[in-house]
Amino acid sequence: MQQVDTLLHIANFSTLFVCMVLKFPQIFVLMRAKSTTGVSLNSLLLELIGFIVFVTYQMYYDYPPPTYLEYPILIAQDVILLLLILHYNGSLRQSLIYAVVFVGGWRLLTLEKWIIDLAMSLCTFISAASKFAQLQCLWRSKDGRQVSALSWALATYTCMARIYTTTVTTGDVQVLVRFIAMTLLNLWVLLTVLHYQRRGSSSKKKD
Repeated sequence: MQQVDTLLHIANFSTLFVCMVLKFPQIFVLMRAKSTTGVSLNSLLLELIGFIVFVTYQMYYDYPPPTYLEYPILIAQDVILLLLILHYNGSLRQSLIYAVVFVGGWRLLTLEKWIIDLAMSLCTFISAASKFAQLQCLWRSKDGRQVSALSWALATYTCMARIYTTTVTTGDVQVLVRFIAMTLLNLWVLLTVLHYQRRGSSSKKKD
């Protein structure tokens, strides 16, 4: 039992630590490149929706804070990424519209129990759609230079850690299914990014 508790603490705190810097590599890549080629705005918006639904669900049902503490941090980092993408796309004014929609949607989630339950049942599909949107953006642009492989590798690790923490704490099947699906999809995006980055490097060498 003590070993399980130790592993649980390691998984919780390592996940929290990783999430504190998870989006930083992507933020730095964008700031350096001043270009959003290969980075999907739709993917980021869907990810934000998924994060907001997930953390609201966990708080609504009084789940242990260490099992979801990283999500407010991830939401803050995604907001910074969103502002950067809008800035480099020349559409920063739209940020106010997104802010109103996200805050209004978050308030709506907690009005009734059935609303948050329904939102959570759709959360896995929303988060999965965000990964597919990023994959489509990469397939279309065939350019992974502005996408941080490190950020996607860290995201894959955190989802794997959450499979373990969910199994030994709440055992919530919906949450568990979500993390398994996110692990596989994050890994898929990571491998796709690495593929296009390697292909870009090979093309440069040939030139």
